[in-house]
Amino acid sequence: MIYAKKRKKKFAYVRFFLYLCTEFEQTFKIMRIAFTTQLPEEGFKRLVGNELYARTSEAEVLVSTFDHKVTRQMIEAMPYLRLIANFGAGYNNIDLEACRERSIRVTNTPQPVIEPTAELAFALMIDVARRVAEFDRAIRNGTGQPMAVMNNLSRSLYGKNLGIIGMGRIGQALARRAVASGMNIIYHNRHRLAPEIEKLYNARYVDFQTLLQDSDFVSLNLPYTPEVHHLIGKPELGMMKRTAFLINTARGAHVHEQALIEALKSGIISGAALDVYEFEPAISTELFTLPNVVLSPHTGTGTWEGRIAMCENVADNILAFIENRPNDMNIVI
Repeated sequence: MIYAKKRKKKFAYVRFFLYLCTEFEQTFKIMRIAFTTQLPEEGFKRLVGNELYARTSEAEVLVSTFDHKVTRQMIEAMPYLRLIANFGAGYNNIDLEACRERSIRVTNTPQPVIEPTAELAFALMIDVARRVAEFDRAIRNGTGQPMAVMNNLSRSLYGKNLGIIGMGRIGQALARRAVASGMNIIYHNRHRLAPEIEKLYNARYVDFQTLLQDSDFVSLNLPYTPEVHHLIGKPELGMMKRTAFLINTARGAHVHEQALIEALKSGIISGAALDVYEFEPAISTELFTLPNVVLSPHTGTGTWEGRIAMCENVADNILAFIENRPNDMNIVI
């Protein structure tokens, strides 16, 4: 009888041990993680114990970036793939339909990109309106006008209307900076913001056409979908003031690039500042010759602080996936 009790107790310990092993394996499962781009390792410290830089063909997790397309062909060549943890807020670099067919989870990093992207948008507004880069080139090349009271004039931001298309988190971060500089905010969204949010920026909701007609600066801050492809083309540029400036830090395909070039050449609008391009990584060479356009190499989130924060957000998404915490993930699909 005593022997039987000891035996039962021993089996109970074994069952408990096996239970703990199972729980440990499920909670701390080692994942094979591949990267499309080399990223700062310090942002992935929390993934220690997982197999980083695995072969793509063996990876269960893929960390993707905007400069590498994750195509159907690539997805089909990754038989173990379960998660694409995108490094960035936009995800039009990923074939989402192919992911849906395989029930592959896709996440993004919307929070860390807000402030650096808004910061660059505001910097581009100041640059193109006050002709900072243009004057810098002229001084270095010896081609500028001499210093005189009525030479080298530019446009002020103070008291002007900023029209924001896409008043989400980045749009609102830009609005906060613009209000501090004495600008007036009008915006267009799929849905109007709550009154208390509008009040923060003294923002006025208008229809798309009114925004184009009334704005001194038009800033694109909306995500890309096929429905907003060429949102700004020849007709829309023609609705804008001749003194207006177009700012695009969202996605290049929002703008019909050749129509913009023609508008800049003919004075339909006063200028443009671009961080993104329709045919990235290629940039229309005609833009290089225009003095009234400021060009930036898709650096909206490109700060050291921003990159580390994005890496940490990617790591958070991967850990939440491993530990089956979907509520803690930035889920796209």
